[in-house]
Amino acid sequence: MFTGIVQGVAKVVAVRELEEFRVHVVELSSSMRKGLEIGASVAHNGVCLTVTAIEGDSVSFDLMRETLRLTNLGAITPGQCVNIERAARFGDEIGGHSMSGHIISMAEVVAIEEAPNNRRLWFSLPERLGRFVFEKGYIGVDGISLTIGDVRYAESGAVEFSVNLIPETLSRTTLQERAPGDQVNIEIDPQTQVIVETVERVLAKQNGTKQDAEQ
Repeated sequence: MFTGIVQGVAKVVAVRELEEFRVHVVELSSSMRKGLEIGASVAHNGVCLTVTAIEGDSVSFDLMRETLRLTNLGAITPGQCVNIERAARFGDEIGGHSMSGHIISMAEVVAIEEAPNNRRLWFSLPERLGRFVFEKGYIGVDGISLTIGDVRYAESGAVEFSVNLIPETLSRTTLQERAPGDQVNIEIDPQTQVIVETVERVLAKQNGTKQDAEQ
C-alpha cells in the first residue's frame, strides 16, 4: 500500500530492453535505500514495482508487458526522473489517501494555468472513467495523491479534470516538468471505485427486477 505522498524523485540511469519486458535501473539516495531489500515494493510514478537487484546506489526493477501497456514507464529513457514512494508500513502517517500502485489508465495534460505561488494542470481521461471523477474527490496522478478541482466534459466525450499544485508539490515531484501533450499515470481512488461500481450494480439489479415485473 502507498499513501500518494511522494518522497522524492529518482533518476533512471539505465534501461534494458527485452521482448515485451524492461528492466529499469534507478539511482536511489542512501535515505531512500535504508532498509530496502530485494522483493520490496517501491512506486515509480505511482506504479508498484518490485526490487530485483541492489548494487550500491543502483536499484533494479522489472517491468512486464501489462505495465508497459498501461503506464508511462515504457517511454522513460535514461536520464529522466520518476516520482518515488516506498511502501507504507503499519503505523505510518497517511498524509494523502490509500493507494494500491495499480494504474487504471493514462491521462493527457491538456492545459496548464499559472498563478502566483501555484499552478493548475488540466488532464483528459477516457470517457469510461468519468463516473469516478468528481470535484473534491481523490485521484492519484503519477503517484501523487491529489484533490480534484474542477471537472468538465470535452466535445469528444472525454472527461477533463484539474488539480491545483502548491510550490512544495512542484518542487518534490516531476509535475513541475509536465507540459501539454505529456502522459501521466492515473489511479482512481479505490474507495470511490468500489462505491460507484456497487451503486451501479444495485441500480442495474433494481431496474432489471422492475422491468421483469412490468413484463
